[in-house]
Amino acid sequence: MDTIWLTGAQWLAVLRVGVGLWWLESWRHKDKKGWFERGTGIAWAADVAAKHRWTAVRSGFDTVVAPRPRTMAYVVVYAELAVGLGLVAGFLTPVALAGGLLLNVLYFTLMIHDWAEQGQNAMMTLISAVALFAMAWQTWSVDSALGWFG
Repeated sequence: MDTIWLTGAQWLAVLRVGVGLWWLESWRHKDKKGWFERGTGIAWAADVAAKHRWTAVRSGFDTVVAPRPRTMAYVVVYAELAVGLGLVAGFLTPVALAGGLLLNVLYFTLMIHDWAEQGQNAMMTLISAVALFAMAWQTWSVDSALGWFG
């Protein structure tokens, strides 16, 4: 593989770190007080789910998220932080990439009506899939320094 400026593995690391920074920005701009104390994030998602065209999304939200809004707020907010930190540092990278993929697929599905959300989540999903299957933890990562994941 021919590349400019960096090796292929280094470009993959740049991609991994970039999507990690995207997750950290998603975490940083959240109103944590609103999410944790007032339940704003889950209430917004509940409103979106209630109007969703797919019954599976509505019933899935009602079964999994609605009965435990406070817990799910913490899960969402801290999952974004964990994925971002894992990808930037390259620590437990395959786990972070798989977690990010899952979050993006869930967000993409919930926000199927919102073109801006679809684009963001589709691109983050693509980047995560490429980074996962190209093993983007081989360069500039804690995983590589520790000899984890080959």
